[in-house]
Amino acid sequence: MYLRDRGPTEIGGSGISAPGELLVVEDVTLVPQECTSVTTALDDTGVADYFEAQVDAGRRPEEFARLWVHTHSGDCPLPSSVDEETFARVFGSADWAVMFILARGGAVYARLRFSAGPSGQMRIPVEIDFKRAFDASDQSAWDREYQANVRAARTELPIDRFDRFDDLWLAERAWHDAATAESIQHDTLFLPQETLR
Repeated sequence: MYLRDRGPTEIGGSGISAPGELLVVEDVTLVPQECTSVTTALDDTGVADYFEAQVDAGRRPEEFARLWVHTHSGDCPLPSSVDEETFARVFGSADWAVMFILARGGAVYARLRFSAGPSGQMRIPVEIDFKRAFDASDQSAWDREYQANVRAARTELPIDRFDRFDDLWLAERAWHDAATAESIQHDTLFLPQETLR
């Protein structure tokens, strides 16, 4: 949430899983990226460096490269058409992957896609597990990571001009509603989402 609220743009990163518990996110790591209010573009060299560093740390790809975490600068957590295209293109060949979106107002969206067996996808609930031990917050380190990796694109509009994105948001919402209806007709399973507590 700190990284989401640090600036006016979207940001993207990778969730790092707990050993042996692939859907338990212990950390979120950013790579160099150029962002706007509605997009993120990760740097290819930065992604390669991230993969190398994670492998050097003894992690397997399913522990650091299957949980795509990104934010939305508005209140709606639903994936846009660009989100859907990116999820299919980048993660479509993986055994499994999760797209997680945290919106500015706190709403969340998480969907698991898997290719094993007949393949499929489903919405999954999101919870904070307060029973697990966690390190104290380190906003200075988080701020350094944000400053080192997140660059606003030159075409970025000031945050107070979000009203100009109303038409874009409505178009994206209509696309998502149509895509959801179509996927339900094709027996894609969507589970109810729980809210963060």
